[in-house]
Amino acid sequence: MEEAVERAEAVIRKWDPNTPSFTKIVSLFNHSRKEAKEFIISVRDLRKAMHFLVSQDSQSPKLALAQTLMQIAMTRLEKEFFQILSSNRDKLDPESVSGQSSISSNSVEKASAVVMSDLKAIAESMISCGYGKECIKIYKRIRKSIVDEGMSLLGIEPYKGSRFHRTDWVTLEHMIKNWIRAAKIGVATLFRGEKLLCDHVFSASNSTRESCFYEIAYEAATNLFKFPEFVAKEKKSHERIFSLMDLQAAISDLWQEIEMIFHFGSVAGVKSQALSSLQKLKVSIHSALVNFESTIHKDSTKALTPGGGVHKLTRSTMSFISSLSKHSRVLSEIIADHPLPRNTGSQDEERNHALSVHFAWLILVLLCKLDTKAEHYKDVSLSYLFLANNLHFIIETVRSTHLRDLLGENWLTKRSDKLNAYAANYEIAAWSNVYMSLPEEPTDLSPEEAKTYFRRFHTAFEEAYMKQSLRVVSDAKLRDGLKVSIAKKLVPEYREF
Repeated sequence: MEEAVERAEAVIRKWDPNTPSFTKIVSLFNHSRKEAKEFIISVRDLRKAMHFLVSQDSQSPKLALAQTLMQIAMTRLEKEFFQILSSNRDKLDPESVSGQSSISSNSVEKASAVVMSDLKAIAESMISCGYGKECIKIYKRIRKSIVDEGMSLLGIEPYKGSRFHRTDWVTLEHMIKNWIRAAKIGVATLFRGEKLLCDHVFSASNSTRESCFYEIAYEAATNLFKFPEFVAKEKKSHERIFSLMDLQAAISDLWQEIEMIFHFGSVAGVKSQALSSLQKLKVSIHSALVNFESTIHKDSTKALTPGGGVHKLTRSTMSFISSLSKHSRVLSEIIADHPLPRNTGSQDEERNHALSVHFAWLILVLLCKLDTKAEHYKDVSLSYLFLANNLHFIIETVRSTHLRDLLGENWLTKRSDKLNAYAANYEIAAWSNVYMSLPEEPTDLSPEEAKTYFRRFHTAFEEAYMKQSLRVVSDAKLRDGLKVSIAKKLVPEYREF
């Protein structure tokens, strides 16, 4: 054991950082990997020798020498640990490693593996010799600064609720988009990378790995996941629902990695914060849905659409609903927590998925509001044309979007039947006077009676023509269908007369 101390002395004193030799400014691990390995082995042997000498003779001069050598060795390793961490940030960044081409990545990964191996060797050596506190302090300080800097570069700042009350929605939308991008990089790269590095360097001690990762990542990660909660607390408006759903989807997509990275008990608060944000977002999204439905109910515009065309409420509502349908996954979670407590009037729809029922309900609310608006027209035919135009627009919106998959062909068939009924009622109301102006038995008329019927028909037709030429049917297919249907009923009767 005394010989072991002497052998260790030769190696350790050469790399004493307090001597005036060149080794004072040269990194041991960069200078010679062979000598670095010898240094670590010498420290290990010195530690064994010290334990032996303590048990044999605590007053031994060799023990005093060994203690001096150990302090020199620890000072050197502390310096090496700091230098490696400080000067190899690129090699310890998992994003830069994964971003390399397949040819160059091998050399990058090898360089990264060497650096991580050196850090691990130094950490284990210092911890086993009772100098773990110094090593861990350096590691925490440097790596925490890297995480904080990384968050700052991603545009993540310390969030406070008071600030959000003063932020306009346009700015907040920009912040949300940036947060989603930053959260993906932060979780998948920054925090994941720190967890992997921490687990490797301090693999010999679970408690050290946990305390280090807590100090490095907890504050930044908790702050990161506060943002969605602050956004969710802002004024509930259905126009903001899409940004809220984007936030919820981002957290949901990251949840598996969040659970994997922050599985330590000490960092469980990060999962709690992310979960809290998720729950707050769900509540806010549901409130926005309720707000949207209420907006339809409360629409009190009395202005009639010229010519019975498609109402602006129909356009805006269906645009919103079709956009909602693109977020089916997120909405399914929301609606599962808040099932619709109403009957949509269709057993098939009620047996269907809760999301489909909700969309069917929203459209039904719109249709009921349109029924009310149709009553404002003084002309009955115009009321039916208004209902036909608007229902046709709704059907075509459903047919051409993701709503078709949600509502199904049965829903479309039933609404198409309703549309045909509206169209038929319009024809009767608009052209019945013209139909009735023709005689039932045209072959039994006298010349004078025929003249009377001709005058009556032309008067009725002219009146209907003047009135209906002001009507609007913007969809060409529906317009042509109405023309053909009216002509089929009118032309043969007139020709016979």
